[in-house]
Amino acid sequence: MATYLDEENLQKQIEEIEALSSIYGEEWCVIDEASRIFCIQVSDDLNKPKWRLCLQVVLPLEYPSTAPPIYQLNAPWLKGKDRLELCNSLEEIYVTNLGESILYLWVERIREFLVEKSLSDDPAECTNTIKTTEELEVDYEDDFDFAYQPGIQKDAPKLLEFVLPQESQDEELPPIYHGEPMTDRRSTFQAHLAPVVTPNQLSNH
Repeated sequence: MATYLDEENLQKQIEEIEALSSIYGEEWCVIDEASRIFCIQVSDDLNKPKWRLCLQVVLPLEYPSTAPPIYQLNAPWLKGKDRLELCNSLEEIYVTNLGESILYLWVERIREFLVEKSLSDDPAECTNTIKTTEELEVDYEDDFDFAYQPGIQKDAPKLLEFVLPQESQDEELPPIYHGEPMTDRRSTFQAHLAPVVTPNQLSNH
């Protein structure tokens, strides 16, 4: 049964999504509105992008009051130090704005990160990266699973860690949602999301 706080969170989510859709237009994409799953394509420059990535989020019922969005950053070039730096920046924004709607702040921080990378990197490196991104036909289906799999995804994103109550071993596993395929040039993307909220669900998934 939904509580007053749940209803308040849902209303805030609806208002936030409407605002983001108005601000970002076609960049903003609804994967599954009923399950609160969304994504946005972010680039350093709308006209002549050098760097771009896709931010995907699932909004739990506890967001924004007591829980963060579950997120995934998707880009062929985003690995190692770059991924860690960006994930840490997003998590810092959440911690600094506990209880507030933060998706706009996340998107703009990602854009700022891409602009900084565009200005600091060797132009030749940027050109090679863009060309590689356009020419490679890669299946990214596994990259869209929000559930972290230790030992399988070397550069999997770090989700925010919270102290959760110990659940029983026979806890019900979360459903897996499959989004509509999206094609960007010669690469096809499809989201597969599992709203995991406890450590046992991760280990038993």
